[in-house]
Amino acid sequence: MTLDRRTFLRQNAAAASATLMLTTGEGALARTPAGPPIDFRSNLPATGSFPDRWICGSESLMDNTDPPVQVHWYNAHTAILRQNKAYSYEAPFAPLYFGNERVLLLDEGFTTWRNDWDLRGVVDQCIAEWCARHGRDPAAMELLVAFSHLHADHYAAVNQFADRPNTRYMGLTHWEMLGFWGMTNFPEEVVTLDLGGRDILIWGSPGHVVSEFAYYDSYTQILYTGDMFYRGRCYISFWEPWFDSMTRLIRFCDTHPVTHVMGCHVEISRDGQDYPYGLTWQPDEAPVEMSVQQLRDAYEMAKTITEPGIYFTGTVFLCNQTRGTTTIDVNPYRYD
Repeated sequence: MTLDRRTFLRQNAAAASATLMLTTGEGALARTPAGPPIDFRSNLPATGSFPDRWICGSESLMDNTDPPVQVHWYNAHTAILRQNKAYSYEAPFAPLYFGNERVLLLDEGFTTWRNDWDLRGVVDQCIAEWCARHGRDPAAMELLVAFSHLHADHYAAVNQFADRPNTRYMGLTHWEMLGFWGMTNFPEEVVTLDLGGRDILIWGSPGHVVSEFAYYDSYTQILYTGDMFYRGRCYISFWEPWFDSMTRLIRFCDTHPVTHVMGCHVEISRDGQDYPYGLTWQPDEAPVEMSVQQLRDAYEMAKTITEPGIYFTGTVFLCNQTRGTTTIDVNPYRYD
C-alpha cells in the first residue's frame, strides 16, 4: 500500500519517539466501528494466559490430524496463532492484537497459497468472532498485516491478504518496512501505532537480520522480539547490531513494565535440550513466553562473548555467527 494513504499526526522529538496514527481520510478504507469503545488504557496490564501445550507436530506427519493453525485467545482482545509443525518445522507464532478501530497481525507463517493452509481464513474467523462478541461490524475493522523481519517464514502468507478489503500490508524491502511505520531514524526511533485506544510501540531490533523490529503491546505489556530473541537458537548474523538491540531491550525493560518476553519460535525442550534443526515433532517443547529476568541473564552472558560460537544462557542458545549449526552437530564450526 502506498504511503500517501497514511497520515502521520505527530512526532514527539523530545521523547525520541513518533506517533503514527492511521486515520480515516479521503481515500482511506477504514471506517469507524459502531460498537461502544473498549477501554485499553485502564487497569493494566490486561491479564491473560498461555496454553499448557501448543500444537507441536507429530511423529507421523502423514497421520497428523491437528489444524494447520492453532488459535489461542490470550485474553478477550488478544489472540496468538501458531503454525502446526507438521506443516513447517519453523512453526512460527503470530500475535493478533485488536483495538477499537483496527487489528494488527504480526508474522504470517511459512506458507503462500490458501489451498495449502488458509491463514487468511483463520484471521478472518478471529476477527468475526471478536466483532460478534463486542457488537462490531467486521467490515469496519481495518487489518494491518506486518512482520518482525525479512525471512520467508514470517512474511510468506502476506500474499493471502493482497486482495482483502480494508487491509494494509507491509512491503518486502527494508525501506518499505520503515515506511509502513513512518520511521525515519532506524533503529533507535520508537513509533507508536494506535489501534484505536490500544498502543503498540515499535522500534528497530537488528542483529538476526538487518531489517527487524521489536513490538511492545501497552495493553498486555507483552514484549514481542521475533527471531532476535526467542526460546531456541538465536541465530545472530551481526553481533554488534544484535548486542546494541539487546541493550535497547534492556533499557526499555528498565523504564516500562513487561509481563512477558515472547519470541516467534520454540526450538528447545522444557529441560533445556536443543531440538535438531528441521524437526517437525517437539513433544516436550518449552513455553514460548519468557521473563524479563531471562532476557537480562542472556544480556549478561552476551557481555562476556568475544568470538563466534554457540553459548547457552539457560533459556536460549546464542548462536554468534554460526548460522546453520546446532549444538548437536558432530563437527561444529571451529574458530581458532
